[in-house]
Amino acid sequence: MGHERCDVDLGRRQLLHTAIYSALIGTAIEATIPFAGAEALNAPTDLSPEAALKKLLEGNQRAATGKLTSVERDLAILREHTVNKQEPFAALLSCADSRVPVELIFDQTIGDLFVTRVAGNIVTPEIIASLEYGVAVLGVETLVVLGHSSCGAVKAAMKAEAVPGQISTLYPHLRQAVQQSGGSLEKAIEANAKIQAELLRTSSTVIREAIAAGKLKVESGVYDLASGKVTLS
Repeated sequence: MGHERCDVDLGRRQLLHTAIYSALIGTAIEATIPFAGAEALNAPTDLSPEAALKKLLEGNQRAATGKLTSVERDLAILREHTVNKQEPFAALLSCADSRVPVELIFDQTIGDLFVTRVAGNIVTPEIIASLEYGVAVLGVETLVVLGHSSCGAVKAAMKAEAVPGQISTLYPHLRQAVQQSGGSLEKAIEANAKIQAELLRTSSTVIREAIAAGKLKVESGVYDLASGKVTLS
């Protein structure tokens, strides 16, 4: 009972810290970047949040079936077009795992995706700050938290064994998913993606307001390493 209360208190402290940090970062962005206000939420493309998510998933279908189109586009022209600005239509929070190359998974190329990566695809103050920039300044229309099968970070958190260095600092962020998993790694991975997506929706005023205005869609999903397919959760 005492251990459970300690976990709850720890979770509350982490969430409060994240919310406060997020608010401070949001204020700093608005104060220093002149186009970080409401007008910046007008996305550089004509896609609705639903259409942006559909475009992302259609790209994954092409990638999973080996019918990539992004590699056919002239990279020299793309680089020239994106030297002075970026106009991504989607943002992603994914795991740092080397088997999860986000642009390839969704068949997108230079300038299409605003990607943040961290082991276990967990939400931290720094991740929130980065994604808020994607929403408030770059005007992305959809944001996806992407877990993946056989996630080593989630697996380690389930075992909760002693690990070198600071790897164990990931564990508290993953604890709720582990508790909901019933001992299943697959369920823990899916639950973690959902939990982190909900944390983004609720702890960031920038993201929450963009959703309320109908300018952003936040989803979670899991990438299957074997099939190459992404399934929304």
